[in-house]
Amino acid sequence: SLLFFSSMQNISKTVSICRNVSTRSVSLAAKHTLPDLSYDYGELAPYIGARIMELHHSKHHQTYVNNYNAALDQIAEAQEKGDTETVAKIEGSAVRFNGGGHHNHTLFWKVLAPKKSGGGEIPESSKLVSDISSEWGSVKKFQETFNARAAGVQGSGWCWLIHNGETNKLEILTTPNQDQPKLYVKDCTPVLGIDVWEHAYYLDYENRRPDYLKNIWEVVNWKQMEEFHSSAVKE
Repeated sequence: SLLFFSSMQNISKTVSICRNVSTRSVSLAAKHTLPDLSYDYGELAPYIGARIMELHHSKHHQTYVNNYNAALDQIAEAQEKGDTETVAKIEGSAVRFNGGGHHNHTLFWKVLAPKKSGGGEIPESSKLVSDISSEWGSVKKFQETFNARAAGVQGSGWCWLIHNGETNKLEILTTPNQDQPKLYVKDCTPVLGIDVWEHAYYLDYENRRPDYLKNIWEVVNWKQMEEFHSSAVKE
């Protein structure tokens, strides 16, 4: 009977260990975190105010991160059960929306910079500016075209400058909700992404999206845009 009791204890320990390993593998899916900003919330003012930056970053973006991680946990659980239908459903909804929200905002913070850090400074002699001028005639015309496309986004979404890997050219693209550009142009590199959800500007501009779009160029990080562009261009 002692041998039987000892065997049962070992079986119980094994089941417990397996259960803990299973739980741990699911929780490991939750690994995305809110990125730190390279500037303070108030440093983009008066073009983007401190309060809206704080809410946008610490509340809105954090919510996307939390929900993205939760969705990945749900996928891990469904995969363990072999439930491919649930996996596909979560990937097409919660992951698409919250994962997109996380990745889009992560890029958005990078393409902004305070004036003191070069925000708004256009690198006139760069290949990026040369390619923009070749496509739209001038930086000014590009900005006007970009702003018109961004202002025309119905409801919530984003406006992008992307490098299309197939054509090796720059394009302006708009996406709804939190969709990423790669859902529409498979081989592409985002060079600039501007958030036109109302949560990005309403405290400062209310319903005046065109004013927000006009002013945001004062804090666009062209140096970062150059880096994204140069990493994608095929010589």
